[in-house]
Amino acid sequence: MYRTFVIVRHTFLESIVQPIYALLLAVGAAILLIFAALPFFTLGFDTVMFEAVGLDLILLFVLIATLFATSKSIYEEIEDRTMLTLMSKPVRKWEVLLGKYLGIVLAAALAVGALGFVIALATWWRVPGDYLYNAASLDDNERRAIFEYRYMHISGVIPSLVLVWLQISVLAAISVAISTRVSLVVNLPVVIILYIAGNLTRFLFPIFGSDGEALWGQRSLPTKLLAYVIGVLLPFLETFDLRQKAIYSQIALSGTQFAANVNAVPLIDIWRYVGIAALYAIAYVVFALSIGMLLFQGREMGGGEG
Repeated sequence: MYRTFVIVRHTFLESIVQPIYALLLAVGAAILLIFAALPFFTLGFDTVMFEAVGLDLILLFVLIATLFATSKSIYEEIEDRTMLTLMSKPVRKWEVLLGKYLGIVLAAALAVGALGFVIALATWWRVPGDYLYNAASLDDNERRAIFEYRYMHISGVIPSLVLVWLQISVLAAISVAISTRVSLVVNLPVVIILYIAGNLTRFLFPIFGSDGEALWGQRSLPTKLLAYVIGVLLPFLETFDLRQKAIYSQIALSGTQFAANVNAVPLIDIWRYVGIAALYAIAYVVFALSIGMLLFQGREMGGGEG
């Protein structure tokens, strides 16, 4: 366990000191601040749109930084024989792979947290103007309303950021598995394609609607089997999309005006869903890293492959 911890710490530090890491964080924060000052012309839903766009930006920038860190920590170390030196120590290959992965996702968590802090501050600042309140008002009712809207929006942003990190963690596991064999030139487009495919898996099964279920029942057995195989092998990324409830809907927070809204979503339900998504993420990460371990076992540590 100590050896794994050492690898985690080294990989984490190596990931966050890369120039591309700081550059992407700086650019991402700058874009978020620029968007925070722009109107979205959505007739009362500007804050909601800003949060939705901001979460997409965080996912994009942190994912790219993670893919660069994965290639640097695994493939390049194999090619330049640094991995060979590491493997000469009393350390197992699974400890190396697990340590590398955990270090990379911890760096991703730091990036999500940093950009999440920016989007939370920007949301806090936007609320009064977007809901036509005076932030400098001395009226207690107006100040209370501003606080409740801020509280409600931040309460939805935090679990959404956790889901963004879980999604990146799943994609990072795939990237780690691929990086045992191929460089960033191949890794980057493959993960992006899998990201797109993982978002399209939601259309494989008729989860909602009787018409869809009837149509599904008419499919042949080979078609159903193929759909299930694809659905299992590809990450079901819809699991990490809770914006309809956490961002686009009001959240029923006790002691606020939203608690009386029958259509508001209880905060405990949102966090319960985050817990379920975390279990799925753990299961898929174990699956992806197991594939990566199989690829890593037969990899020549002196490079020359891929």
